[in-house]
Amino acid sequence: MPVIRWHGHACFEIVSSKGKVVVIDPHDGRSLGLKPPQVSADVVLITHEHFDHNAYANVAKPNAKILSMSTGEAIIDDIKIVGVETYHDRERGKRRGKNVVYKVIVDEVSIVHLGDLGHAIDQNVGSKLKPIDVLLTPVGGVFTIDAREAWNTIEVLSPTIVIPMHYWVQGLELPLKPVGDFLNLAPSTWNKVVLDTNTLIIDKSGLKPKTIYVLKY
Repeated sequence: MPVIRWHGHACFEIVSSKGKVVVIDPHDGRSLGLKPPQVSADVVLITHEHFDHNAYANVAKPNAKILSMSTGEAIIDDIKIVGVETYHDRERGKRRGKNVVYKVIVDEVSIVHLGDLGHAIDQNVGSKLKPIDVLLTPVGGVFTIDAREAWNTIEVLSPTIVIPMHYWVQGLELPLKPVGDFLNLAPSTWNKVVLDTNTLIIDKSGLKPKTIYVLKY
C-alpha cells in the first residue's frame, strides 16, 4: 500500500510498498515561509519550473531520476508515470506558461497531481488521466484554479478521494485562500475528514468514495 505525505504547498511524497520514494513539486521552504521538506527521493517530478515547485536539489538522492514537465509515459522501477500537458493560466500558457499534470501508478493505486493547473479540465484531458483513486488538487486560487473551479474539475475527473493542496497555511507568504473555502463548497454527497497528521496510507480496497482528506501541515 502506498503512503502519501504532504510537505506543504504542492509538495507531496509518495512511498511505494517496496520503499521507492517519489516527490512531486518540492519547495525549498524558506522562500515560502514554510519548513523545507525532509525527504530523500528516488524520483522527483516537477509540474512546472517555478521557484516554489522545482527545488529538486533539496530532496533528490544522488542517483535520483528527475522528470521536469515531462509528458508521455515512463516506468521507473515499479512505478508508472504519465504526464499530460495543461496550462498554468486560462490563456493557454500566455501568462504563466505550461503545467504538466502527473498520474503516478504505484501498488496499483492511481494518484493524480494537478500541479498549478490554471484552467478548467476538459473531457479530452480527463480521459488521459482516468481512472483516478486519489486526486491532489490546488484549491487556493490566485495562481491556480480556485475552490469552485476545483469542484468543477473533480466533477470531470471523478476521483475516489481528494486531497486539497496549494492553499494558505500558517506562515505561507503567498496570498492564497484557505482550505475552508473549498470545504464549504463541498456537495452534501462528499465526506470531509480533517486529519491530525500529514500522512495517509492508501488501502485501495478500503477507500471510501467521495471523501476529502485534509492533511495537516
